[in-house]
Amino acid sequence: MKALSNIRVVLVGTTHPGNIGAVARAMRTMALDRLYLVQPKFFPHEEASARAAGADLVLAQARVFDSLAEATADCTLVIGASARRRSIEAPPLDPRAGAALALQAARHGGVALVFGPEHSGLSNTDLDLCQQRVCIPSDPEFASLNLAAAVQVLTYELYQCVDSDMPAPAPTVAPATREDFERLFEHLEQTLRDLNFLLPNNPQRSMRRLRALVNRAAPDQNEMQILRGILTATGHAIAAAEAKSTPCHAEPPA
Repeated sequence: MKALSNIRVVLVGTTHPGNIGAVARAMRTMALDRLYLVQPKFFPHEEASARAAGADLVLAQARVFDSLAEATADCTLVIGASARRRSIEAPPLDPRAGAALALQAARHGGVALVFGPEHSGLSNTDLDLCQQRVCIPSDPEFASLNLAAAVQVLTYELYQCVDSDMPAPAPTVAPATREDFERLFEHLEQTLRDLNFLLPNNPQRSMRRLRALVNRAAPDQNEMQILRGILTATGHAIAAAEAKSTPCHAEPPA
């Protein structure tokens, strides 16, 4: 059960306070108690407390953030729950595979399971902050799943994984956090802009493909430093080339 303490459920933009309470109840039944809320419309609220049905401690300990980036900055793995189709990433994980991956990562660092607003789900910008995506299979003719029900499915799979999960050896190098990934992506985008590599009319398309590539590779902190070092050296080379190509104008004689 110790690994479960490193797993947080993150709700983004929840509009109905009753859903927050129902999520707290779903979490508590599966031995999870770390609830993070990003810009909830109403919280705290008496309806959240009523729907929690005794999971008051989960609500009392819930933390509220202004952004998903802030709520997941220290996590080594961020998994977004979404049925949204994206052509630029690997196929999503099913709940069981997502739970197994989350539990393995939680043995060595923080893990976030992220759920979007009730009516729209996670945006592309939110999903950009997730290294993996999980999709709950459902009837394509009626794929609408209640927020608390979605949380219950994934937390149930987590709970089922605990007994069958074999301890993984500790990594020799600390895993990179979500904040480390974002710093790399910012550095990479700036370097590619300096190289005039990105499409001026749609730079995010290439960046999303590169995000997916790096997320699949899952570099650790040492590998992140190597990648950042390459980008820094590239930046120095660009600056040197620009300086060399700039004509020097001699001072006119007095």
